[in-house]
Amino acid sequence: MGRAGGRRCFPALSILRAFRYSAADLFFMFIPLKDINPSRSYPVVNISLILLNVVVFLYQYTLPPRAFQIFMTSYATVPARIPAFLAGQVGFEAAFLPLLTSMFLHAGFLHIAGNMLFLWIFGDNVEDFFGHLPYLLFYLVCGTGAGFLHILFNWNSSLPALGASGAISGVMGAYMLLYPRERILTLVFIFLVPIPAVLILGYWFLLQFLSGINALGASASGGVAVWAHVGGFLLGMLLTALTRRR
Repeated sequence: MGRAGGRRCFPALSILRAFRYSAADLFFMFIPLKDINPSRSYPVVNISLILLNVVVFLYQYTLPPRAFQIFMTSYATVPARIPAFLAGQVGFEAAFLPLLTSMFLHAGFLHIAGNMLFLWIFGDNVEDFFGHLPYLLFYLVCGTGAGFLHILFNWNSSLPALGASGAISGVMGAYMLLYPRERILTLVFIFLVPIPAVLILGYWFLLQFLSGINALGASASGGVAVWAHVGGFLLGMLLTALTRRR
């Protein structure tokens, strides 16, 4: 692409080489399908977030290839823009606005389908706990915090990072803290099995953390942004714990 809000240029990288914030990645043997935990109120914010993600995804694929590439790399999080901003080479908006906009971009159908499935399963009860507008703020803060941790672990990377699962990881962390014993109906091979949330979400977090440790020191080449997942999950737990103490 051209200049990114300042004097420093970033290459027009293929989205296939981007980091993906994908909540469903690393689940090898089972797929959560729904929780057995009805919400007390209509999850208007959660459903609106799902619809907004779908609308943006459909819009992406109405764009011609060149416009698609520019749109994605402009609004995805590119870690290298932060040190460029600190050096006075890139404007504030180009460096930091994508921490919000990247939450609504997805690299393909499986990417958005997995993320929206997890948001559908876990988001309604977390919205119940926080209330509608506080839940929206919680979601955006978790996504932004997850993006910052991804940047810290990929400081000079010019690969774009995109996807909703930094924020969704925060929702999952909140759910595990609030409803650890609630059952998640899960497809295990060909069987539907109700599994306690603490087991399925704890297993998911462990996979993310171990994948992140394993990748330390390796050169960035795209894939799953596991440190964004770790950061979002822990931030979601922290914000939920602080809210419960009030």
